[in-house]
Amino acid sequence: MKKDNLLKINLQFFGGTGSTLFELKQNMATIGQQLQKVEGELATKAIDTTATMEDIKALQTSKADLQMRFNVIKEQHDQMEAEQKAKFEGNQGITGIEDPKQKVTSAKAELIRATIRQQPVPNDVKAALGDRNNTGGEKLLPTTMTNELLMEPLVKNPLREISVFTNLMNLEVPKISFQLDDDDFIADTDTAKELKVTGDVVKFGRNKFKVFAPVSETVIRGTDVNLVQSVERALESGLAAKEKKVAFTKTPKVGEEHMSFYQTGDSAIKKVSGADIYEAIVNALADLHEDYRENAKIVMNYADYTKVVKFLNNGNSTYFAAPPESVWGKPVKFIDAASEPIVGDFSYSHFNYDLDVLYERDKNVRTGIEDFVLTAYMDHQIKLKSAFRIAEVETPIEGA
Repeated sequence: MKKDNLLKINLQFFGGTGSTLFELKQNMATIGQQLQKVEGELATKAIDTTATMEDIKALQTSKADLQMRFNVIKEQHDQMEAEQKAKFEGNQGITGIEDPKQKVTSAKAELIRATIRQQPVPNDVKAALGDRNNTGGEKLLPTTMTNELLMEPLVKNPLREISVFTNLMNLEVPKISFQLDDDDFIADTDTAKELKVTGDVVKFGRNKFKVFAPVSETVIRGTDVNLVQSVERALESGLAAKEKKVAFTKTPKVGEEHMSFYQTGDSAIKKVSGADIYEAIVNALADLHEDYRENAKIVMNYADYTKVVKFLNNGNSTYFAAPPESVWGKPVKFIDAASEPIVGDFSYSHFNYDLDVLYERDKNVRTGIEDFVLTAYMDHQIKLKSAFRIAEVETPIEGA
């Protein structure tokens, strides 16, 4: 290759440190053409028996030199192009994202990052998430995130599949769904007595609790999808854990006694006993009034169920292969927190999230991990105690 051509390329290359993206594209094109030309000459020389080895080696050296220069400029070009693209997309915000699902995910990620870094949430983020706050001064979780966290079924809490869940302020609901002009229409005497004592309307309260989602700086700086999944998974798990805890605890906090199926005293759910778990559940189902038995379900822990299956099998594996519904003829939900089986119509188990869900940040000074904090107000009302029975075991199954 002539020296003046190499000098021209060198000047273009070393003058490109402050080059624009267009100039880098021109430099790539120029060196690419020269590289293509040298490759052609090298191929021709290789099959030319009159060409000396010195000529071939010179062309090989030129090719390697050009290839190296091309790679360096291409790397610089690609980096600059990526930076400009990122800057352009950043200036556009989430408005430049066309895919609705991706836009929501990016908006959630921006809200989380802004909260953790104590920065204002951009208006386009609020709009994408259906923010109900027009003042901009409150920390209300936008509609999209609230609905998904509170109202979407969560696999980790089977009660979500059978109980009622709402998100309504100052909720009051009737205990029974219909009335007649004759007060004596209620056939179940237990229900009639309960309504007489407690009234026919349930008023939901506000029990405040917080869920903390730890977020490391690595996750905050990571992809939108990973950040949103990490935070939402933690929040969903926290909500599910709180719901199960208040519903099945035998040592409730003061003011939360009414939320437990195992509450004691005058408001306790009736217990029906049996010689073993299987018989206790059978007796509990039979003790329910037909209005509740028709839609009854069984909530129990899996350890108790395996005892029943082991007892019923009596040396064979028939019930191990059968679905749980075949044992009692009613759907079964497994929740380990259910220390005693609960039988009843779970449409009378009602969870309500009152007020708007709030969000804020907190920092663990010991670990340096940031927390995305969700504050919610929840109440669980067992609208009719007479719609449920607790299966109590008199004598444990032998060998259990």
